[in-house]
Amino acid sequence: MAAASHTPKFKAVITSKCPKCRVGNMFVGKTYGIKRQRMNDVCPHCGFRFEIEPGYFYAAMYVSYAMSVAQVVTTGLLTYQVTKSESPWVYLGVLVVAILIFAPFNFRYSRLILLHYLTPKVKYDPKYEDQLHEEIP
Repeated sequence: MAAASHTPKFKAVITSKCPKCRVGNMFVGKTYGIKRQRMNDVCPHCGFRFEIEPGYFYAAMYVSYAMSVAQVVTTGLLTYQVTKSESPWVYLGVLVVAILIFAPFNFRYSRLILLHYLTPKVKYDPKYEDQLHEEIP
């Protein structure tokens, strides 16, 4: 039997999977939807506790801040290219709307980026995916 293929880290981030097993979902609900998204406390597949220590996700605010700055700069430049406006009210209105639209995205992906890429003590363990592939005939 050939070795099972493992989920790449980038795909695990995009699909909101656990950083340890890359099988279990970190979030319940969609990023944008009627119901509010909620983060699981532990991975439903491997039992990994996402909040490694109390207050761990305060660090995700820094990641979210970096994402927000990139989004605001990009949106501001695009607004200028489209409108050529010199009115600060145009930019203020567009940027407030952009920040509100990106807030659910930033909430989810700042935590995912923090756990997958910026936390050295969280390591991927392929045995969980291998066990899953063995259970499926």
